[in-house]
Amino acid sequence: MGAASATHVSDPDCTPRFNADRLYRISEDFSSKLPIVYCPIYNISFLGMEKLHPFDSGKWGRVFAILKEGKMITEDSDVVAPEEASAEELAQIHTGDYLKSLTWSVNVASITEIPPVALIPNSIVNRVVLKPLRYQTGGTVLAGRLAMEHGWSINIGGGFHHCSGEDGGGFCAYADISMCAKAMQDNFFANDENKNILILDLDAHQGNGHENDKRQKRIENVVIMDMYNKYIYPGDKRAARAIDRPVPLDMHTNDDTYLALLEENLRDMLGGEQPPRAIIYNAGTDILIGDPLGRLDITAEGIKTRDAIVFEAAIDKNIPIIMVTSGGYQQETASVIANSLMNLHDKNIIRPNLFNHLAPRSS
Repeated sequence: MGAASATHVSDPDCTPRFNADRLYRISEDFSSKLPIVYCPIYNISFLGMEKLHPFDSGKWGRVFAILKEGKMITEDSDVVAPEEASAEELAQIHTGDYLKSLTWSVNVASITEIPPVALIPNSIVNRVVLKPLRYQTGGTVLAGRLAMEHGWSINIGGGFHHCSGEDGGGFCAYADISMCAKAMQDNFFANDENKNILILDLDAHQGNGHENDKRQKRIENVVIMDMYNKYIYPGDKRAARAIDRPVPLDMHTNDDTYLALLEENLRDMLGGEQPPRAIIYNAGTDILIGDPLGRLDITAEGIKTRDAIVFEAAIDKNIPIIMVTSGGYQQETASVIANSLMNLHDKNIIRPNLFNHLAPRSS
């Protein structure tokens, strides 16, 4: 269906609704496009300073370039460009104090783990570092709409799972996952008895940001499954209390063990009487063997299989799925992500207009 058919409902409890119309680009029809979100503004580059952190802050553009080379994307216009998340929209999850703290370069330096950022005027930091992250955050929210219309969506960026409404860290400045969940619940499921959204976090690190948001009730009606290396950052025990299905992993867990645990636990999460209304899939590639921070031993083929397992499970249950790319700290990360997406496409697991969950928009 076209843009004019998106269903928006009022909150029965009269609490403020996240009006996501602008981020959803609700007046526009994207039925002829791939439900993939990207724009070149995602990429961060400033005097080589970004190289001081192991995170590849230009990987998103490389993923997009590989998808074009592989003919999964033909033209730039085949995908959907996001809007930049505004201060008002960010405030749906973030506290005013936290957003104000980002006007100090020293705080952004701490969040991005790049100490020299503290010495740069904040106007430059805002434009060069934070603005790309706000576009990626807008992209994750937009991907929620696209998944409802197509059955699936991919934001080539996003997945800032260490950021909560009141704190950032681990190169995560905005809580895009929490924002996506709240926007979907307020705009699509507010009058429904079952509002549950599954956050499936398969990054190597614990997703303490969205977990703390759930613990502190900034987001509700979310179910979290988190598979993570239990010996690495962040080791947030308070946040871990919010995980419904923790799957802690040992150092150097291999493909066979990892994929068996994933299939078993995901089957349980989707097999109840009330399956989730949507899945937000945090598809970090720092599980790749050799990753200096993830310290797991999953091969590139294992990541392809992981992504196929997740998408097939969601599609089999007719559950919209939103994928965000999250962490990954090796030069080959971009090609691993792109090759996995092309595998999903080549196997016809993902295709435009797979199914549409949006009823005609009420007046």
